Amino acid sequence: MFLDTQPMDLSSEDELAEFRVPSPSEMQGLLHRLIDGAEPVNLNAPDGSIYTTTLWALDTTRGRLSFAADVAEPRLQQLLNANRCTVVAYLESVKLQFDVSNLMLVHAANASALQAELPQTMYRFQRRRAFRVRPPARTSPVARMRHPMLPDMTLELRVLDVSIGGCALLLPDNVPPLEPSVRINQVRMEIDGDTRFDAALKLQHVSVLHGENAGARLGCEFVSLSSGAERSLQRFIDNTQKRRRLLSLE
Repeated sequence: MFLDTQPMDLSSEDELAEFRVPSPSEMQGLLHRLIDGAEPVNLNAPDGSIYTTTLWALDTTRGRLSFAADVAEPRLQQLLNANRCTVVAYLESVKLQFDVSNLMLVHAANASALQAELPQTMYRFQRRRAFRVRPPARTSPVARMRHPMLPDMTLELRVLDVSIGGCALLLPDNVPPLEPSVRINQVRMEIDGDTRFDAALKLQHVSVLHGENAGARLGCEFVSLSSGAERSLQRFIDNTQKRRRLLSLE
């Protein structure tokens, strides 16, 4: 699966000590990156239900996190009833996982937020099998295709992130949904001016998004990429990683 959103079993914490984020300041830095990038986060309830949203704010004075919340979503109430959840999120090739508790729904004039206590512990796991990068928004990365259930409908879906094994696409909430496991043929991937290729996609999972990017996140696997397409994609991923490493040193 392109995006493994399931929490890792942390029952043997001593064996996972090397993956623990070592300091509160570093944890806060990672949380700020989730906020700044509007990265999707999965809130995993103890009953197995998953609520996908974004992290809105970090209040270190009060020791609270705020997540975007849709009060009409039934899974939100399941989280509130449990009063705790496991959060899973990704920063490119790194998977972050931490537990939060004392969940509370708060309302403002124009929006609602799900608040929780700051995590005491956070784990960071390197995903070595598929380095995942987010194309710059200024390049307008898109995937063009026909809706597999409605062939007369042409779709142009924004590419949220991409790896050599697959991609995540944003399906707007006004577009008819797609079902997991469907295969989508004749997809034109346009990542940037130099990275354009044809591919087939297999839809692995669908996550509902709330907040700024309302709609659904489609986790897709590339099916039998041509050697030319794979080289082009690998070159894009390598160059994107190099640029971001250089920016982090400035």
